[in-house]
Amino acid sequence: MAAGPVRTGAAGIAAALLLVAGMSSAAVPSHFGIVMGNGLLCRDQTSNRYYFDYMVRFFGQPYKRDGGAYWFRTPQAKLWGYDVKEVIVSDETYAYRFVGAVSDTTPDKLEAAIAKQDGVRYAKIDRSAFPVRETRAGGRIVYFDRRSKIFCAKFKPLPPALR
Repeated sequence: MAAGPVRTGAAGIAAALLLVAGMSSAAVPSHFGIVMGNGLLCRDQTSNRYYFDYMVRFFGQPYKRDGGAYWFRTPQAKLWGYDVKEVIVSDETYAYRFVGAVSDTTPDKLEAAIAKQDGVRYAKIDRSAFPVRETRAGGRIVYFDRRSKIFCAKFKPLPPALR
């Protein structure tokens, strides 16, 4: 049985490019909340390579590299009931491994939604007008302009030669 005509030349390349372009704008995977939510709450091992590969697979290449991180746009993604505008994943130049997300809500509302859904509690660790919130596992929520940035950061392990 033939699967259909094989396209060659410019038409085949154009069709392949459309297919690849469509992959990056596909629906948010059903496991996004589990994978990214657990990573942001520091429930999983923080491997920047794992999260980078995950984001490229489901959202396409990062749109920028800035501040020691790759930045991915995440249209239609939600965590804890709030829109997630961007996901950030550390690159190899940064001293920590981290994964983070920018959410379209205030830290107060995000903190309340996480506590209600997952039972995770945050403590305010400073007395500023815009306090940093932190969990026992090390996850943090900070103000990011008028939005929230939630992230999990961990030290990179020493290479075997330095242990």
